[in-house]
Amino acid sequence: MSSTVKASQTKSPAATARLFGTIAIVVGLLFAVAGTATWFTVRSNLAAENITLGEDAAAFVGNPVNGPIDAWLQANVINMHALEASEGKTYAELDRDDPIRVVVMNGSFLRASLFTSVIAFGVAALAVGTGIVLALLGAGLRIAVARPEPLQV
Repeated sequence: MSSTVKASQTKSPAATARLFGTIAIVVGLLFAVAGTATWFTVRSNLAAENITLGEDAAAFVGNPVNGPIDAWLQANVINMHALEASEGKTYAELDRDDPIRVVVMNGSFLRASLFTSVIAFGVAALAVGTGIVLALLGAGLRIAVARPEPLQV
């Protein structure tokens, strides 16, 4: 039995690099598309809630809450109102029979929902950025192996 391998049975390193480059481009584009779709899905669902930043927001007063900064600001406003209603006490610090505890609990739920959208925007941006970098690396890999070897003198 011979231990030699025919040239037609193996791929050249350049062909393997081109394949990996193509895979990186495809996966990168999928990440970018999925991240973009996620961003706009979260944005449209958040906008459908018709929340507007009030006069007590730190910035962007009157803006609709439809992005990560707006959601963050609105969560802070809700926290401020809940703490005002409870005289500075958190949910855990209020007596179980205190009727304000329900107000603070609802405020906490609303804040958590808004912070979840902030995180979703961040993950979407991360996916888009990762996808772009991956696609560029794949393209660079394909370009690098497509160039002929430099002449060595």
